[in-house]
Amino acid sequence: MDSTIKESKEQPADETTTNISVPDTLPPSSENSSEDWIQRTFTKQRLNVIKEELFVWFKTIVSACVYATLIVTFGFQVARVEGQSMAPTLADQDRLIVNKLAYRMGEPRRGDIVMLHYPLNPDKSFVKRVIAEESDSVRIVNGQVYVNNVPMTDDFVPPEFRSHDDFGPTVIREGYYFVLGDHRNNSSDSRHWGEVPKKYIIGKVQLRWWPLPTARIF
Repeated sequence: MDSTIKESKEQPADETTTNISVPDTLPPSSENSSEDWIQRTFTKQRLNVIKEELFVWFKTIVSACVYATLIVTFGFQVARVEGQSMAPTLADQDRLIVNKLAYRMGEPRRGDIVMLHYPLNPDKSFVKRVIAEESDSVRIVNGQVYVNNVPMTDDFVPPEFRSHDDFGPTVIREGYYFVLGDHRNNSSDSRHWGEVPKKYIIGKVQLRWWPLPTARIF
């Protein structure tokens, strides 16, 4: 008896598919935060650099305008203060305009702030205040200046800038002037190198134009 073997074909089970959705953007990681912080810091530093560059350009333009005006207007000179001998009236690196015509038409007067050639080396120039004129008598007692035996009013000299030295008395020669720095205990002036001839006085300090916040006319 023949035996017949029937092969049964089993149907495969249905396959199931799971869809996984991926978001368009990922949440910020610590690495991204660090990059943002670096970018912000760089931007801030760059802005500071730009501000500094603009300030330098502004200062250059202002200086150019001032110099151009002085070139057109003959008789004035730009000067820069070096040192603290005229503090607090003038500070180191202040920019000044000196009127060189002032003493061609007139004479230096007590209290004038002047630019002058250093008598011991005329190649150098100083800025000082005229204290006494020709024929005046000058003496200093414990830092107090007397002109013609009258105490000088010098409230522009703060107590901490006063000296306590003695000088004189001396009578100023004709055509000469006695000058002092406002910073009395930090100034090289007529107490040390004598009177200044008028021919060494370059001109009168007329204006401080830089820094702008402290600009003033003298």
